Amino acid sequence: MAFEVEGTNSAGDLGAAASVSFQHRNLFHGSETFMVKLRGAYEAISGLQQGYSNDNYTEYGVESSINFPSFLFPFLAADFKNRIRATTEFGLQYNSQQRPEFSRKVASASWSYKWSNSRKSQHRFDLLDVSFLYFPWVSDTFKQKYEENNQSYIFEYNYKDRLIVRMGYMFNYNSAGERMANNTIKSNSFSIRAGLESAGNVMYAISNLTKQSKNSDGEYSLLSIPYAQYIKGDFDFSRNIVIDDKNAIAYHVGVGIAVPYGNSKSIPYIKQYFSGGANSVRGWSVRELGPGSFPGDGNYLNQSGDIKFDASIEYRSKLFWLLQGALFVDAGNIWTIKEYENQPGGQFDISKFYKQIAFAYGLGIRIDLDYLVFRIDGGMKALNPAYSSGKQRYPILNPNFKRDFTFHLAVGYPF
Repeated sequence: MAFEVEGTNSAGDLGAAASVSFQHRNLFHGSETFMVKLRGAYEAISGLQQGYSNDNYTEYGVESSINFPSFLFPFLAADFKNRIRATTEFGLQYNSQQRPEFSRKVASASWSYKWSNSRKSQHRFDLLDVSFLYFPWVSDTFKQKYEENNQSYIFEYNYKDRLIVRMGYMFNYNSAGERMANNTIKSNSFSIRAGLESAGNVMYAISNLTKQSKNSDGEYSLLSIPYAQYIKGDFDFSRNIVIDDKNAIAYHVGVGIAVPYGNSKSIPYIKQYFSGGANSVRGWSVRELGPGSFPGDGNYLNQSGDIKFDASIEYRSKLFWLLQGALFVDAGNIWTIKEYENQPGGQFDISKFYKQIAFAYGLGIRIDLDYLVFRIDGGMKALNPAYSSGKQRYPILNPNFKRDFTFHLAVGYPF
């Protein structure tokens, strides 16, 4: 049994979350691991326009999984299954979110395999992952805002019921293996994370072969629910270089791209990228940066994209007792593949994307408990891509603490 409490800060909106989990490591007396977790969260939302009935965000959810220490698949011989050194995991999740703008429910089920070639590498293959996004209620004020701005197509795609049927592969490698400690100053190491997933391909092929009719939005559906079709890839490289027993330099580079096609005109919101926050460019709050040179319009739902770039470098040093200090520089942004009216300047352009990379710098304090790291980071904007020229583009030369500083409280290292 485990219990966790956390504080949240989303673009200046404060909240709290709590979760309780239970785990049984020998459910059927064959080393099967069963887990169930309950989670709840609350957040006070500021800056809303008039016309909404409340100004808070509530969330609750439950997830469960059972892991079998063997490869399970129907119609295969037992000898073949025994030769494959993989574990099998089945999972179920349900999440309910209540916002002033809408109510959203997400139900999902998964079937995946995990295996390791060594203590340093891990593989995960999601054979089947099905998610159903259901919107039982959407505010008329929220809907009207999109219609008035001629953005009904964005509303239609992101705030209506949708089905995601995906499969994917994830690879993780850490050169330190099981010797890797939470205190990354202790050892030279590097890690690689790479993933690839796709959704909707089999269903689209069946819809074509059976000559299924499309809905009014030009989409194929399953049980009257449109399904998403896309491909998404991610890659992240991190390295830690030890200078001495008290000092180290760490850096990482991460990229990602998600491309909609076939049955989709856009990537489902829950699969899109965002920038800013405690694990991204720390001069901005979460979901406050981008896409591209888009300055934001007060609606965090518009600050998401299909392409992401992140890079950071940190100088980490032990101070005294359990305290560590850090100096960091971050860079990155997100972009959209297509040009959208509600995200002007957000489309990726090979000739100018490098001019839209944001930079930030700052200081951090970490409390290292070996099994857990509490992190406090303060980031300042250095280059703001929302401006093409002038003093506001280069806040590093004209710093304004109230305008450019962002505070982050998090658990664990940023990379």
